Amino acid sequence: MSTPEGPDVSDARPGRRAWITRIVLLVVAALSTVTVVRLVGRVDWEAARDALTHLSWWHAIVLLAVVLARQILLAMPLRFFIRGVTFYRATINDLGATLMSLIAPPPSDIALRVAMFKSWGVSPAKGLAGTVMNSLTFYIARFSAPLFGFILLLTVGEAPSFRWLELLSIAVAATILVTVLMVVRSDRLARTVGTRTGLIVRRFRKSVDPDRWADACQSFRADIAERFHSGFPLAVLSQVGMMVVDLAALILCLRFVGVTADEVSLVWIAIAYLFAFPFTVFPLWGIGIVDALILAALVEAGGHEVEAAAVAGLIVWRVFTVGLPVLLGAVAVAAWRREVATADASPGAPTRPG
Repeated sequence: MSTPEGPDVSDARPGRRAWITRIVLLVVAALSTVTVVRLVGRVDWEAARDALTHLSWWHAIVLLAVVLARQILLAMPLRFFIRGVTFYRATINDLGATLMSLIAPPPSDIALRVAMFKSWGVSPAKGLAGTVMNSLTFYIARFSAPLFGFILLLTVGEAPSFRWLELLSIAVAATILVTVLMVVRSDRLARTVGTRTGLIVRRFRKSVDPDRWADACQSFRADIAERFHSGFPLAVLSQVGMMVVDLAALILCLRFVGVTADEVSLVWIAIAYLFAFPFTVFPLWGIGIVDALILAALVEAGGHEVEAAAVAGLIVWRVFTVGLPVLLGAVAVAAWRREVATADASPGAPTRPG
């Protein structure tokens, strides 16, 4: 949930704090990546380059289609929570925010989202409430991923070992879910959640006013309650679908570079992915640390013989799932600006339908 103060794009301090946090997380991710890779063993980079030669031109077309489906599913909650936002508009809004979060200080992504909402006739309050629910739904799916990993481990008869630590991730998902349900249930509960959360945060930031947090939670409930009950189940399903498609992209990338089913089966790739997915909370979808964790799990399942090809597959996966959305974000922003320009040139005409 957004803080009571809201996204003040004129205040540079939140932007500086966000960048400092991002840099710290990137450093932590880098150190964690180095540690995991050293535990796995030295990578044969020449063999990894050889694995990349297995790629064909049509592989790029297939991966482009899969990533497009992934981005549409990722943005779907905006459609379910905000009246007047179509699937097309939800997708370009989310892609545009992805681009802005990389090239400009926060909250530039929120500023762009709000500008898009206004151009479509959506009130900023409703748009921001839907954006918050979009993020919360994704967080619930993200931190629930290990639950499905434990189920797969049970089906193959493998002991979880150190993976029991990821019960903490499931607990985080459950906490977010319960908090959201409490806020939406009634004004009284919304204010209670806001007040208690504000009191906790005030221990670390003395400037926090619990009463303002209570007001913010109550306002959030008013903005989202109308579409929550019909939209929330669909939003959760869309985020689960997004993870399935993202996993499919990973599987395709590994198969395209020569990691065969005999070496690492679909089940073990899925297990590696599901237990690593919560670490996408780090910047750039956890680039580095997520890849290292998946690599370690793949080597554990298939032996060191698959290491070089697995590294090549992970590189291709990241190029398409991290790099491509940024390029698509530029296209999305250009498409929206053209839409706005067309509307401005025809004052009496309605905006182009999504």
